[in-house]
This record gives sequence, structure tokens and C-alpha cells, in this order.
Amino acid sequence: MGELGAYLARPVGAEAGPGMLLLPMITGIGEQLRAWADELAGRGITALVWDPFKGRSTDNSTQDERVALLLGLDDDTALAEQVALLDHLRGELGCTKVGSIGWCLGGRFVLLLAARDHRLANVVGFHPTVPSELRPNQTHDAIADSTGITAPVMIVYPGADAAVPVADFEALQTALQSRDVGATITHFYPGADHGFTDRSRQDKAVNADAFQVSWPQALAFIDATTA
Repeated sequence: MGELGAYLARPVGAEAGPGMLLLPMITGIGEQLRAWADELAGRGITALVWDPFKGRSTDNSTQDERVALLLGLDDDTALAEQVALLDHLRGELGCTKVGSIGWCLGGRFVLLLAARDHRLANVVGFHPTVPSELRPNQTHDAIADSTGITAPVMIVYPGADAAVPVADFEALQTALQSRDVGATITHFYPGADHGFTDRSRQDKAVNADAFQVSWPQALAFIDATTA
């Protein structure tokens, strides 16, 4: 993979089979992302995690440091890295079908990637950070671009998302449902917060409940679309 870092979790004894590309939230490749990758590997799915912050994560950096890195991310550079990881999954790692799942910033990128690379077997976005107003470092509109996705999509949205207004979630849902191909499955969890899948936010009952309901459904969706 050259200078491109990642975290790889493979099923025991697997030489080929399904794969998933994981696109992290602002935590980077921290303990929770590694646990999710390992969980997928335990289900027979090769999991490869993109490293948005070049080794920085909750393991070794502060939230403020990662926010600064986030604001410096370039869309096209990030997408090129993700395509390289997708190539690696389908090439050297021998995965027969590959999907992608993203959280927060990764939820935005999973939509951008799928709109451009139709090799993906599925798209899962947990609380994707897709406000209609782009940041200065962003060049692509994930809501508009999502109409180009051909794979089945599952979007999980928290009703109390402070980063993405409900109107923008509804715009994304409308865009996805306008497609001629690809199923659209949307979840709406009233009262849940942006980033509710993060363990640090699950001391709040509504967030923990949203995760307990949504995560098993996402795993079943991944199994159904990569089998």
C-alpha cells in the first residue's frame, strides 16, 4: 500500500470472500473502529479501514487536533486514497464483493465514493455529515452526488443531529429515492445525537438504544449485499 496506512482485519483462514471498506468518524482508526473491523472479520468479512489522519486517532491525539486535521482534508485526495484501498481489497486481498460503511465524515465520503465507483456492493452511512452548506475545504456535494450511486444504500440518521439539519437529511433521502437503481433504506432515530454510535455518547439512553437497534440491521444489510 506504499505510504497509505490502514487497519486490516481478516477472517481466520480466509483466502477470498466478501470485503468492506470502513471510513472512520473523527476518531480516526481508534479502538472502536478496530473493534468494528474485527467484528466484521469474525463474521467472515475482510475489513480494511481508511486512515484519514495519517496515524492520528483517539489513541494518541486530542479532539481539537483531529478537528484541525479534518478541516484540512481535501476531497479528491481522500477519494483517491479510498479508491486505492478498494483496489487492494478486490486485488491483492481477493475479495469477491466489496461494500463500504462510513460514520460522520466517513458517512459523507462513503456517498461520494459510491457515486464515483460503481464496484461497491453496498453503501452504509451512519449519521453522515452532509450539511447542504459545504466547508471551505470541501469541493463535492454529497447530497447532489448521491443520485449517481447504483448500489443499495442504508442511511442511519439521528433526529437531534446538531451537525446536519433534518431538512438536509430529507434532501439526501429524496435524492437517493430519485435513483432508477439501488434500494434506499433510511433509519430515523428521534432524539438521538450526531455520532450516537460512539461509545462515549452511549451513556445517554436514546443514543445507546439507537445503536442497539441500528447496528444489527446494518450487519444484516452488509451480509445480504455481499453474500
